[in-house]
Amino acid sequence: MFRLGPLELQSNLFLSPLAGYTNLPFRLVIREVGGVDLCTTDLVNARSLLEENRKALKLIETNERDRPLAVQLFGSVPEEMHDAAVDLERRGIASVDINMGCPVRKVCRVGGGSAMMTEHAKTAALVKGMVEAVKIPVTAKMRLGWDDDNITAPDLARALEDAGVAAIFVHGRTREQGFSGTVNLAGIRKVVAAVKHIPIIGNGDVTTPEAAKMMFDETGCAGVSVGRGAFYNPWIFQQTRHLLATGELQPEPRFEERIRVMCRHLDLMVEVFTEEHGCRMFRKVAPWYSKRFGPVNEFNKKVVAISSRAEFHDVLERYLRWRQQFCDGDGHLLPRYAPPPMVASFMQDPASAQRSSIPVPRGPVEVW
Repeated sequence: MFRLGPLELQSNLFLSPLAGYTNLPFRLVIREVGGVDLCTTDLVNARSLLEENRKALKLIETNERDRPLAVQLFGSVPEEMHDAAVDLERRGIASVDINMGCPVRKVCRVGGGSAMMTEHAKTAALVKGMVEAVKIPVTAKMRLGWDDDNITAPDLARALEDAGVAAIFVHGRTREQGFSGTVNLAGIRKVVAAVKHIPIIGNGDVTTPEAAKMMFDETGCAGVSVGRGAFYNPWIFQQTRHLLATGELQPEPRFEERIRVMCRHLDLMVEVFTEEHGCRMFRKVAPWYSKRFGPVNEFNKKVVAISSRAEFHDVLERYLRWRQQFCDGDGHLLPRYAPPPMVASFMQDPASAQRSSIPVPRGPVEVW
């Protein structure tokens, strides 16, 4: 049991918001696979929500299978953030998360995202107004600071605790780093030490159960939030819970199970967004599943052009036949074609971590 203010949760593992990806279909896929309780939407512009902008309302679309749900808001106008929190509580949302971590310039330049980490008093006052307006928990998602010379997260965490937030999610990089370089576990640990009572939830490059366990062990955080790692591996939540409970690693999902979950994801995209739009959106989702398929060139070339469910299944059937040349007689991928294991930046040697980073999905936040 994990408490987030008045909210009781069954898991201390969380699905992070990821612009363009953590929509209702993906959240439902993650919940069906299991191991997670609270999931968070894409970040939503508070003003757009209050204006009932069609795209903003689609971002918070949910149903009875998608519970409990947090909505992540971004904005810098106290009145808008206050009113948006009230509106979300009225809609039955379980928790409101404030985005203080997005490094994208178009979010920061209007005072949202990581820019909120540079003005503590102003940010704390905005948060206090939201906390006092609703009964549901209000949380904050931040980075370690603007850059290496301005590591402000511990001080801001203390200010936000005083303002009444129920928890703080910390991505272990600065705004300047974006999504490159090494996640700083020691930096997250300093945020954990800075607060008195509220839980700190660690985030950043958690791509495997072993990485999640290391983040728990090295930082003392109360929970771990997974974003991009869940696209490589929707099973990461249940695998991590099993590892934490038993000390044992579960085997990787079979290829057939990866295919089943990918197809289920497409079905949900069609159900939520209509066939044409859902298939068009799925063009950028399918290649994330295929990263763990082994040789995949034939699939990736074709799947990015699908316009219908029938086209997708035709591409998939052709790929499955093509892939057989890389398999043994039992249909298992030959070892030399197996994808390399995922390794979090903070579990690599420093030189390797600097040379490589986990790809970042492109989402609509880049064009806001």
